[in-house]
Amino acid sequence: MFRVAKHLMRGLTHSSAADEIVDVSELEGVRALHLGSSTIQSAMRIKDPFALELAYTRGMMCFLLFHHSARHMLTIGLGGGSITKYVHAYCPEIESKVIEINPRIIQVARNQFFVPENDGRLEVIETDGLQYLAEHREAADVLMIDAFDSNGIPPNFCSQDFFDQCADALNHDGILVINLWGSDKKFDVYLNRIEQSFSGRALILPTGRPGNIAVFGFKREPADLRLSSLRTRAKALEKTHKIEFLQFVEKLAEHNDSTVNRIFMKSGI
Repeated sequence: MFRVAKHLMRGLTHSSAADEIVDVSELEGVRALHLGSSTIQSAMRIKDPFALELAYTRGMMCFLLFHHSARHMLTIGLGGGSITKYVHAYCPEIESKVIEINPRIIQVARNQFFVPENDGRLEVIETDGLQYLAEHREAADVLMIDAFDSNGIPPNFCSQDFFDQCADALNHDGILVINLWGSDKKFDVYLNRIEQSFSGRALILPTGRPGNIAVFGFKREPADLRLSSLRTRAKALEKTHKIEFLQFVEKLAEHNDSTVNRIFMKSGI
């Protein structure tokens, strides 16, 4: 965790769902986004602005281990745009739509965190993410949710209805990727809800202690969960991505039902 240092800019939005204070700090070459508290919501190394500075963002990219042909990504919540701009820079086959309700966050992400302007592969839309999900079924191969605010994860982003809508928003082989906080006393409740919405097809990936946990929900079980296959895929990905995919495969095996040969989901046991 970085401590808050040099403050660069601060703004206050106006509406009930978009009234977070947007604060930016900088320390030792790392710029960070805060929403109403000292907690870091997003971080960027200024000399390498398109790299993924925080481990949990690299962990969330592990959808690439399971979905080899993702073409459409939907992200609810822009923040500093770490994954959004990484995908734009290093995954040219993926088109992204990002839903962000707070216009100030969009402004800061572009002015301070190098998030690109909209183009043929990226569209940042200023609107309510919950409403957008409700109106767009089977709209994405990958659905990214990183919806923390100053009080933690908003209640509307962890209900059973919300996770049901997440499943409905995905294509037939789509993947939900959501960032949760491991020390949250309701973590098991949220995980159980995800498992219910995805019929037990879920995996967890801790990326810190106690720290962030990426949870993956699958519309259908991946065809190959053998560890040998996942390691082979990880090695291939590491040739083009500065992400520790091999380490993440071992963490997946450690923290989910597995044998020495493969990972299991509850739907397959």
